[in-house]
Amino acid sequence: MKLFLSIALSILSICFCSLSQAVTVQDSKGTFTLDYVPKRIVVLELSFVDALAAVGVSPVGIADDKDSERVLKEIRDEIGDWTSVGTRAQPSLETIAALKPDLIIADISRHEGVYADLQKIAPTLILPSKRATYEENLHATAIIGKAIGKDKEMQARLKKHDEVMAELATQLPKGKEVQFGVARDDALFLHTADSYAGGVIRALGLNNANTGRNDNAYRQTSLEQLIAVNPDYFIVGNYVTPSIVDKWKNEPLWAVLKAVRNKHIYSVNPNTWSRCRGIISAETMGKDLVKVFNAQK
Repeated sequence: MKLFLSIALSILSICFCSLSQAVTVQDSKGTFTLDYVPKRIVVLELSFVDALAAVGVSPVGIADDKDSERVLKEIRDEIGDWTSVGTRAQPSLETIAALKPDLIIADISRHEGVYADLQKIAPTLILPSKRATYEENLHATAIIGKAIGKDKEMQARLKKHDEVMAELATQLPKGKEVQFGVARDDALFLHTADSYAGGVIRALGLNNANTGRNDNAYRQTSLEQLIAVNPDYFIVGNYVTPSIVDKWKNEPLWAVLKAVRNKHIYSVNPNTWSRCRGIISAETMGKDLVKVFNAQK
């Protein structure tokens, strides 16, 4: 009888521990529940790497576009080594499966089409990243913290993030108009007020340039259209060198831009400003802007 009670109590204890660890969150597909703390996490967007690094968690696999330097150095230093699972647009399901993950974090914009396949490999938390605003990214980051059993730590890190951004804002002039864009060899894409970068700019007490009404947060822009926007400060991330912006510098119209006349054009790391979209990258963006405006003194 005592042996039976002992076994029964052990089973109840195991069940209780399992239930006590169960976490339920709302992701882009609805209710998501895990009844364990994941140890082998694969992430399919760089913003999710940022979220894990913010609370000291290292993923076993990352969709890093087969280029480890797409992950910011400060994040690489925090998380250590990982296995590349291919590109963010088309991650390798075979490589993901070989890593035997117990959680996959996917992007609703990029990975909804393979969501069912990912679920067959491991529980899949699917959240906005590619099309997410700054505010949506902060919300997704909080969800990730809870899902991986780091809710308390993530809330503390998000609070620290607010403090860091507020401190950076004190070092920046209020209300200055700033426009960010990424440049390829044949196209410039302005990140409008609805983009992630646009939200970070506002969070730092600066203003977005008026890019006109447009449903796309990432607006392909000609030189003539850039002149119509005519931002006070133009921050550009060159994906290639020379980029289309480098070519425009030889055009007579280039000199019409206020930012050109006032020497208010600055280059930044496009990984930080466009691809990564996380709290660590946002803080780095803020530091970049402090350098920009200190250069004017």
